[in-house]
Amino acid sequence: MEIIARDPKQLGIAVQRRRKEQNLTQGELGARMNARQATVSKLEKGEPATQLQTLMNSLAALGLELVVRPRTTSRVEELEELF
Repeated sequence: MEIIARDPKQLGIAVQRRRKEQNLTQGELGARMNARQATVSKLEKGEPATQLQTLMNSLAALGLELVVRPRTTSRVEELEELF
């Protein structure tokens, strides 16, 4: 599974999608990362106040890793640059 996330909300959706693929509840994921269910909920909603360590713990608990690479431009962004 490869998902491009450019903002906290998209990143939260990626975490949620992976959690559901693994048939985990928010509470179960929270237990794996030593966090409350409410913390997982906030992360999945993309709340900007989420701590980086919380994100990294969730990725580890789900068997995911963070990859940083140059941003690609989408077709929409290319068209916007023309005008």
